[in-house]
Parts: sequence; structure tokens; C-alpha cells
Amino acid sequence: MRDYRRVADDVAAEIRAGRLRPGDRLPPQRIFAREHGIANSTAIRVYQELALRGLTVGEVGRGTFVCAAPRLAIPMHSETAGNRVDLELNYPTVPEQTRLLASGLGGLLRADVLESVLQPVGATGTSATRSVAADLLSRGGWRPDPSRVLFSGNGRQAISAVIAAVVPRGARLGVEELTYPAVKAIATRLGITLVPLAMDQAGLIPEAIEEAHSGSPLHAIYVQPTMHNPLSLSMPQERLVHLAQVLLRLGIYAIEDAIWAFLRDDLPPLASLAPERTVFVDSLSKRVSPGLTLGFAVAPGGIAGGIAASLRSGGWTPMRFALEAASRWQADGTIEMLVRAKQRETAIRQEIASQHLGGFSTKSDPRSYYCWWELPSPWRADTFVTAASRHGIGVTPAAAFSVGRHRVPRAVRVGLAPPQRDVLSRALAVLADIAQSSPDDVVTD
Repeated sequence: MRDYRRVADDVAAEIRAGRLRPGDRLPPQRIFAREHGIANSTAIRVYQELALRGLTVGEVGRGTFVCAAPRLAIPMHSETAGNRVDLELNYPTVPEQTRLLASGLGGLLRADVLESVLQPVGATGTSATRSVAADLLSRGGWRPDPSRVLFSGNGRQAISAVIAAVVPRGARLGVEELTYPAVKAIATRLGITLVPLAMDQAGLIPEAIEEAHSGSPLHAIYVQPTMHNPLSLSMPQERLVHLAQVLLRLGIYAIEDAIWAFLRDDLPPLASLAPERTVFVDSLSKRVSPGLTLGFAVAPGGIAGGIAASLRSGGWTPMRFALEAASRWQADGTIEMLVRAKQRETAIRQEIASQHLGGFSTKSDPRSYYCWWELPSPWRADTFVTAASRHGIGVTPAAAFSVGRHRVPRAVRVGLAPPQRDVLSRALAVLADIAQSSPDDVVTD
């Protein structure tokens, strides 16, 4: 009897050679068994092994197909890696993700339904989709008013539209001293000045807003109160209340980025405490998928019209297909299942990170998909990023997140979401080895 692993190796070789191409359908298992002279039970194990290797995907009622982009392990200790391990872009996935999403899309592909969902839709969506979105965004006992929900193509578009609507060109936008890098690019494009606001272990310090506002008025602040990127901080309730009080007293708006907050859906948002002074922004990219995503903005009544106009003028309104798909995934429980699966996966990946980086100074949350690594002396972020890159690993330097700092922290953000677990483990082991060596050991051309 041939070992099932050897048969799987043969099929894998066919895929690598291009004789089996992405999207090709493998024969039914009983036919595969007959063609290869193996038992049906062995064929079943072969198909399971191919799926575990990330080479194939099974679709209920359709069969087993060669994956469009097989994930490959790489030789981690080589300075010339042919396949890069990307720990910068950070989109979590779970094994059941494609199967769950595919099952929810079936109903949209009927000709009569497809005709409707391919029609254009505005920033306000429809009454039904706003109600479903309000359910999706609910957390910590808070549910937004559906009438205040707006839609965009993705989360970054929602942030861009809100900033453009709320902060005039040449005005000042307060941000945490370590902030989402895209906001820096958005501010530059819109001619807006970013004002760094001090943080502590509980997140943004409300008094820093008052101090910055007293010198020259702030038009708004951009803040990540829950699962801050890159520090993974979540504001305790007392800090959240204090922040809401400051916003109300100063009469300025907060743009609340909640894109990673699905990992802590037990915590209420800032919008629950200062709804008339908070624009709540979220998206599907992290909790569902970056390939078919949707952005959300829950806007106070006084500025909702301006944000909707900003979405239209920027060309940032949503695709109706994505809007309807998200509504179906929410209604049938797909998004809830994905969120719970991704929450469980964080514990596994944090354990892998702890095994390799536990002896270093890191900041994270047990429910986070990233960690902030304060590098040991004499490493600087730029030299460490260069050394990691020579080993085929990408990490993000602190400078990408820093705003207005004369001295950028000697730190990097390590994304834990993208690779398979074994690849992540090997990559972190290499990074730990690099950190324990000296920058002088890095050979430069």
C-alpha cells in the first residue's frame, strides 16, 4: 500500500510544475483512488493532506480545486530568500474562511438577484442594509442608530472622507503620538497638520488634547481607543469617560477608528459615551476579508450630510455587491463565526510569539494580531528592518507610526496574522536570533 503522504507529494509536484494549475478541479476521491491504485480511505487522507498544506480547497457540492495562491514555506536562515514572509501587512485569516464566505455568496449569483446587486448604490445604502450594519457594528451594549450609518468601499476610504469633511485644509488634527500610518498620508494629501498627542499605558491622555487645543484650536482628533495599532492598548472605562468629557467640553469631534476592535467586542466604543461628538469608523477588511470589503461611518446628525458628500465627491461610495454580500453574511451568522474563529486564533499566535520573543521587551494584548517590540541596544529600527529583510522577513519600523517625534522609538511592529503558524514560528525564531546578535554582524554590500 502506498503511503498517503507520498501520493500527496506526487500531486504537490504536479502543482509546482504547473501541470495542475490554480483553479483546476481534482477528480472525485473514488476516481482518484482508482487512477492511483489506492484505497478510497487512502484517497481521503491524500485530499486532507493537500488541504492542510494549503495546496487545495474543497467546496461543498462542487469538488476539490487547486488553490489560486498556494502558501509556501521558505528557508528562514538564508540571506537570499526567494519567498518573503510579510509581517507588515496584517490581514487575519482562518482555515474555514473561504468555505464560509463562499456559501453566503451563492444566492447572489442567481441571474435575477445579480441584476439587482450590480446596480449602483449611494453612501446611505438602503434601509435594510443600514439596519443590518447597525447589528454588525454593535458591541459592549451599544448599537448605533441605523439612520446614521454611511457606507464606503473600505475603511481607509471612510477615514479619508471623514477627515476631509470634518477638518478644513490647513487646520489641525490631533492624533496619538503613535498612529495608523495611512492617516499620515491622508493628512499630507489633504493639507492638514497632524498634532501628536501624548499617550500612557491607558492610551491617549485627555489632558494632552486640552493642552494642544489651548495653543491653537484642534478641529478634531483621530483616535483608536480599542486595540490600538500598533500598541494593542484598549482604554479602560474611566479613561474613555474622561476622553468623552473633554470632547464635549471643548466641542471638537473625535474620529474613532474601530477597525481592530472586533477582537475586543466586549468593550463599548467612545461613540457610546459622546455620540454627538464622535464619528465611528469600521470596516470588514480585518474581521472578514480584504478582497471583498466595506467601510462604515456612523456620523452625528450635524455632519452626516457633509460626510456623505465627501464620500460621493471622492468616489468612495460602496459597491452594491459587497454591501449585499456583507448583509447576507451578517444575517446568516457567517461574520459572527469568522469573528469568533479569529478571536480564538489570536491566542495561538500570541503563544507562538511568546515562545520566541518572551525574553524581549514587547507590548501586546493576548487578543491581538500584532505586537510592539522595543528592540535591545544597540539595535535601531532601521538597521533591524534591514537585517530582517536580508533574511526574507518584513517588519514595520516605528517611524511609520510616529508623528512629530524628534526621537523615534527603537521599536518595530510585528504582524502575527499573515503566515501559516509554522512559517510564523520560524520567522520569529530568526528575528529573535537577529536581535540577540549585533548590528555589526549584518554584512552590507
